[in-house]
Amino acid sequence: QAGILRDMFQNHMMQLLALTAMEPPTIFEADRVRDERVKVFRALRPFPVDRLQDYLVLGQYGPGTMAGETVNGYREEYGVDPQSLTPTYGRMKVFLDNWRWQGVPFFLTSGKRLAEKKTEIVIRFKDVPHSMFRSVLGETITGNRLHLGIYPDEKITLTFRTKEPGAKVCLRSVTMDFHYYQGFGGPVLDAYEKVLLDCMLGEQMNFWHQDAVERCWAFLTPILTR
Repeated sequence: QAGILRDMFQNHMMQLLALTAMEPPTIFEADRVRDERVKVFRALRPFPVDRLQDYLVLGQYGPGTMAGETVNGYREEYGVDPQSLTPTYGRMKVFLDNWRWQGVPFFLTSGKRLAEKKTEIVIRFKDVPHSMFRSVLGETITGNRLHLGIYPDEKITLTFRTKEPGAKVCLRSVTMDFHYYQGFGGPVLDAYEKVLLDCMLGEQMNFWHQDAVERCWAFLTPILTR
């Protein structure tokens, strides 16, 4: 009954945003890395609560099928109020007011019972301000995309446009892939195993600063209380 904003956005999604947008620390140490993440949270532009529909979409999953079996919608689940407005899906447009990211939208999306369980960061590069190929390829050329896979596959994929082989001048999309565990023969730890090891080793890199927690709650509270 907490809802997707409290369950996922306040912590997991904010962390992914910070890892994407943070500046490189002066040295790879826990406190320096966490300081840079806090700077991202301080730069979050508050939501215009009078125009939330332009920045936030919320929803619930309905009845359907999964693996060939009929499944209930959220309001038909055991213990859920049939009139519940608790969101199980959210899509949010966020801006950071700093020099590097001014005017660049970040779209955060999370939901329960989607078509597949997947966590990834997709970075779409800006279009070139002037295309020297516009006379033969047209004005619009799709921007390159960098996919950072987190779950289920830890990988990096760069998708870019290149010329089709042959005499004709036209483009196609191609990819370059890097799989983190390719050629690795050791044990693969899941997320909670990594966290427990960090706890035992006293490694705080992936944990929160108190002020980071407070900044994220301050950012989301105005829409949680509406």
